[in-house]
This record gives sequence, C-alpha cells and structure tokens, in this order.
Amino acid sequence: MSRQDFYKKCREDYPTFTYQGFSYDLDESGISMTFDFSIDGLSEFHPTWYIPRINPVDEIKTDLIEDMVFSLGMVELISYWKIACPPTVIIKDRALTAEQIGWWKKLYFNGLGEFYYTNGISEEFEDFMTITCESSKPTRSFTPKDAPKIMGNKKPSVMVPVGGGKDSVVSIELLKDKADVNCYVINSRGATDSTVQVAELTEKTIYAKRTLDKNMLDLNAKGFLNGHTPFSALVAFSSIIAGYINNLDFVALSNESSANESTVLDSYVNHQYSKSFEFESDFRSYERNYIGSGVFYFSFLRPLSELQIAMLFSRFKKYHGIFKSCNVGSKQDIWCGHCPKCLFVYIILSPYLSLEELDAIFGKRLFEDETLMEDFDKLCGILPEKPFECVGSRDEVNASITETISKYAARQIALPALLMHYQDSAVVPSVPFAKYIKQYSKEHALNDYFESIIKDALANEGNN
Repeated sequence: MSRQDFYKKCREDYPTFTYQGFSYDLDESGISMTFDFSIDGLSEFHPTWYIPRINPVDEIKTDLIEDMVFSLGMVELISYWKIACPPTVIIKDRALTAEQIGWWKKLYFNGLGEFYYTNGISEEFEDFMTITCESSKPTRSFTPKDAPKIMGNKKPSVMVPVGGGKDSVVSIELLKDKADVNCYVINSRGATDSTVQVAELTEKTIYAKRTLDKNMLDLNAKGFLNGHTPFSALVAFSSIIAGYINNLDFVALSNESSANESTVLDSYVNHQYSKSFEFESDFRSYERNYIGSGVFYFSFLRPLSELQIAMLFSRFKKYHGIFKSCNVGSKQDIWCGHCPKCLFVYIILSPYLSLEELDAIFGKRLFEDETLMEDFDKLCGILPEKPFECVGSRDEVNASITETISKYAARQIALPALLMHYQDSAVVPSVPFAKYIKQYSKEHALNDYFESIIKDALANEGNN
C-alpha cells in the first residue's frame, strides 16, 4: 500500500482527533503542564512540559497563564495528530474565532510541508483539516501591549533559546554585555550544557523539559505516519511562558534570513518554516492579539546571512571545541561527519577557519569525502532539493565554496574531491562572497537598541 493510500485509510478509520483539555500546576519553583489528546478509536496521549522559575515575578495572571498553556497545547497536538491525520479536530476547552482557526491551520499545513513531501502524500490546504470548537468559553478580552521599552541605562532582560549550535553562541556573545541575558534550553544535551557553561550563564539558564507520550512512540514503531513537525513553533509558545513566569521582557531567537528559503525548489516546502520571518511575524501578531503576555518575541540575527553569522562565530574561539549542530550525533554530543548538516557547517566556516582549526572541530576533512557528493550537490543547488536540515541558502553555500576555492589557490593547496567536482560543475554564484558579507536584510523586528548591537558587530568585523 502506498503512503498516499495509507494516509487515506488512516483518515477513514480514525476521523476525529480531540484536544480534550490541559492541566497545570504553577508554584514558586516552576510550572508543570499536561495535555490531553486522543485519536478516537486509536489511542489517548498525555504529553507533559515543565518550565522552571529562576526569576519569579510577583503577580501572575491566571487567565493569561491558562491561555498560554492552552496555546502551547495547540502546537503540541500536531505531533500526535500526524499519526493518523484525522480530518476533524475537536477543541473541547476553548471557543476559537474564525481568524484564530485560520491561523492555526496555516501553521499546521505549512509546518507539515516536509511531512507531506517526504511521505509522498498529496494534500490541499482546504481539505487537510477542519477545526471545530465545542466550548462557548469566549476569547479573553484585553488591550494588546506594545513591545517593552528600553529606558535609560537599564539593560533589557533578554532570554536566548540555546540549541547548542553556532547561532545562539553569536547571540549570547553580542548581547551579554548589552543586556541582562538568560538562556532557555529545552531537553538539555551536551552541547547546550557546554554552551551555557562557557558563556558563564549556567545559573541564569531556564532548563525546560518536554516529555513525549509513549503511545505515540509505540504507534510510530508500528508503522503509523511519522515525520517532521514545526518544532520552532513549540519554542515560540513555550518561550513566552518561560519569559512571563520569569519576569523577562524579550525572547531573542537566533534565526537568520536564509531560513526563509524553501527546501524544495519552487515549492512551499520549507524544513525551517517555523524559523522563517513569515512565521515569526505571524506568531508576534497572534501573541499580541490573542495572548498578550507582554513578552516580545523576535529573531536577533534575522538581518544577517549564514555567512555573516559564521564570520562572527569564527572569532569566538572558546566555543569551537564544544558547539554541535549535528542532529545525527546529538545524543553522543559529536559531529558524525557523514550528514548534510555537518557538511553545511564545514562549508560555511571554511572561508574563516584554517584546515587545522576545522580538523580540531570535525575530526576529518569533509571536502575529501566523496560519499558526501549528493549532499554537496543538494546544498549548492546542483540538485533541486536541499537536505531536510536547518541549512543556509543555495546562494550562501555557493559563495562560501567559491571563496574557499580561492583561499586554497592563494595558499597553493591542492583542491580536495568535492571542490574539484564543484569547479567542474561550473556553478556560478548569483551573489559574490564580498557582497554577502555586507548584506543586511531589512526584513526583521529589531528595535533601534538591538539593531545597533548587530550593526556595531558588523562594523567591527569590517575594520578587522
């Protein structure tokens, strides 16, 4: 049976997904949350979250907390809905407006673009899901808040989500002298722990814990539908809870401009949809109009390209031995050296680091590994489909490779296999490396204070 046919059968056999409700317990130490979902006739699911309080706020608005927890559940449900993709979703606990329902459906459909594509499933936005609310509980009324003001010499309080890679390192290092920085980590691992330790922010790190329901894992093992979901949307909704209960003003993501590019050429399929500026803007609008926490969510690195972030990161050498972006090796806290993410990071750092420095990070010379040829071709656009990883744009990759080839030539180093292959392919970068280093995207939500930090960092690099 094809996955398309299996998808149709699942929807026929299990036509209803229900968000039954949620519960939470908030005290001085933190907030525990449990969500209650079911696929009628198949299984119940009760995933949990815990977010600690390290900077407690005196006054907590109960109705606001309930709306934030409910909304986190709305994101969490998609991980369980995708098991059988029931055509009807019933919300028991809230009455959503038509605008809210449209907002959630947009997130689900675009956030599941990779899921549909990799499973070989064809689906239309109009048909994939109907959301029905059984509660008459009205939407909470409140006056939307503007972004927090940065007044006088007082440093703004900023929470930086940390995943263990280079991007959050750059955000931390640029912000920590200009802001009161806290870190936010979901399900910590070696690289996240090492990052906050090197940054000397361990005591100012909010360690959240997300636990999946075992029934989902069991159904995945039995062959039910599985695939990518918009994890960064979970980061968004959970981070405003963390920010609110810890009395913080800003959540500063580290998503760059190239997160907007589709993974599959000329399609809406984007592995990084929930890291895109489109989602960031949509989230800010939803949070302001329907939640109103007062915590301002934005991506601090949004004006920058991956090449500029790599340039800045190359200066922060104390992190070079501990950062990790490899998903394959994440549990072992290693660079596997065999996946497209490892290859991308190797490519993007190559213009800035010596071969010896790259050896110390990756333990091998990836440009010599011909088994990575297909991933290499996907990254630079020789093949139309980028790897389904958080990687930079095709133009950035090409600019970086071209600069690296020039660097090899200047030092009279023989080109390794992948770079020789690239030369023979005659790919022409549409944006030269030198121009990329000076680019600055106007598509961002930084206020003047944060924008000045970014521009000063770029100016300092230009003077080096």
